[in-house]
Amino acid sequence: MANFTLTPENSEKVKIKFLRKYRDLSEKNISFAPGREDALVEELMQLIKRDKQYVEFTILKALADPDGNRL
Repeated sequence: MANFTLTPENSEKVKIKFLRKYRDLSEKNISFAPGREDALVEELMQLIKRDKQYVEFTILKALADPDGNRL
């Protein structure tokens, strides 16, 4: 189970931050949707070739400051 919960409001901001950080991703590659946190982590693990802890850490970091510009 993922260590975070996405809402429609914060999922869009997290998505934008991931797309900025990983320029080779596109909106078609990733599907941020509330309630699909575990599937999102698995999908991102494959796309950015990182482990679960890193992906969850990065998402939590984005959620900590959703209005900020840093990830």
